[in-house]
Amino acid sequence: MSFLKPSVFSRFLLTFPSLRWMPCQSWAFLRWPNLDGFMSVLVLVLIWSMFAEIRFIPSSSMYPTLRVGDRIIAEKVSYYFKNPAVNDLVLFTVPKNLQDMGYKKEDVFIKRIVAKAGDLVQFQHGMLYVNGIAQREDFITEMPTHCKQNETCVSVPRGHVYVLGDNRHNSYDSRSWGPLPIANIYGRFIFRCSRPTNS
Repeated sequence: MSFLKPSVFSRFLLTFPSLRWMPCQSWAFLRWPNLDGFMSVLVLVLIWSMFAEIRFIPSSSMYPTLRVGDRIIAEKVSYYFKNPAVNDLVLFTVPKNLQDMGYKKEDVFIKRIVAKAGDLVQFQHGMLYVNGIAQREDFITEMPTHCKQNETCVSVPRGHVYVLGDNRHNSYDSRSWGPLPIANIYGRFIFRCSRPTNS
């Protein structure tokens, strides 16, 4: 079973002087409190901040999926390897056309992708149609009774997606400001870690 042994390269990495502090050599790095333990926690926090972050939900635009006061975990890695997909809940920075309306560049929204590049989006009597097919959306509370783009087809351009809030009556989304550039997306919702309790 010699193939299970560490390679020459990995043995070199673990014995190289500048890498000897790395926590992967043993479980001793979990000792606390001491400088090694502090440094290890700091490294883990830095790694966490690179790949994930916690966000607070301030509005009801994604109700009932997400509620005001919820804290969510978003990961920031998967879209380096794949394109955003329909039904993903994505975090994105404010597009340029919204910055011209007074939003700050660092403002972050969360919405659901309902259509991708090349799709035709249309609303009829409050129902969403993508490429002429009515969408079954069990995650919304109720269908909106009106829509600014009723009866009008919107073609999602290349490099963009169409995003909507689950609370269609109270969401500022692609219906108002158009398709979202994929370049503005920086994270994907993966977990809700808290919800306010009723007192």
